[in-house]
Amino acid sequence: MFGFLLRRVAGLVILLLVVSFVTFALFQIGPSDPAAAACGQECTPERIEQARVALGMDKPFFVQYFAYLSGFFGPRMIGAPGAEQVCAWPCLGKSFQTNENVTDVLARALPYTLSIAVGAVVLWTIVGVGLGLLAALRKGRATDKLIVGAASVGVSLPIPVTGLLLLLVFVSTLHWLPFTSNQISSPFGPAGPAAWFLNYLLPWVAIAVLFSAQYIRITRNNMIETFGEDFMRTARAKGLGRREIVFRHGVRAGITPIVTMLGLDIGALLGGAVLTEQIFSVPGLGFTAVHAAVAGDLPVTMAITMLAAFFIITANVVVDLAYAGIDPRVRVS
Repeated sequence: MFGFLLRRVAGLVILLLVVSFVTFALFQIGPSDPAAAACGQECTPERIEQARVALGMDKPFFVQYFAYLSGFFGPRMIGAPGAEQVCAWPCLGKSFQTNENVTDVLARALPYTLSIAVGAVVLWTIVGVGLGLLAALRKGRATDKLIVGAASVGVSLPIPVTGLLLLLVFVSTLHWLPFTSNQISSPFGPAGPAAWFLNYLLPWVAIAVLFSAQYIRITRNNMIETFGEDFMRTARAKGLGRREIVFRHGVRAGITPIVTMLGLDIGALLGGAVLTEQIFSVPGLGFTAVHAAVAGDLPVTMAITMLAAFFIITANVVVDLAYAGIDPRVRVS
């Protein structure tokens, strides 16, 4: 197990380096000029060049790249010559647009993304896995057909369509729920957990409609296949109760692919629910990343891209470790 973890951690580091290099290179060859954007409205070639020097963009590509990487191992100096400032570890640089430390930008945006991710994951997992299991147990009956039909409708509804419909019905027409406020980032703030719940309910539902539909279909198909396995027939032949057969043996064996999906989906969602945050104007990681990329803000874009990659890779490692506890066949093999 220790060797497995060591290999996965090494792979994580290598993959993050690849992601950082590719992202850094794309900005170098892109059409936008961050120095011109940071210069302001009244720019002259001289002021653009001064901004380029202040941002460190006058140096060769690899000098810039390795200077950026050095911030992961200790503090570094950033800024124009003669006006350098110490960037404390971990130094992800300063925003080209606001001159704010990128770590502060991430610290401000992450709670919004966490608020969306936590509620959405709980909702789509309970609904998706629960209804998928129910459909498998009622295979061929009216309940199964109703659930499968609802899942087919849900999987065909993209998040922008669902999100806009929810806003139109529950916010603009019925006035049952408030429009999402960017002043509420966690249930522990001054607004309290009730206001937090109502604030993020529509984003949760918008995400859960699509994801739970996918989980219903995967869970149903996988559980039907699992119920036909030899070890399930053996359990029934031994006279075990239906509840024990389904939940102790069937669900534990059939849920492995669902755990894989869940781990990847959680990692991607923590990296930034871009569409959902844009529709509901939630200033999370995805919302911040889009605006940073459009403005050519390399440090912010780099940091969010690497954070998203870190979440996804870590989710893969956690899923691999969880297999042994969920499916006894993995431990045997």
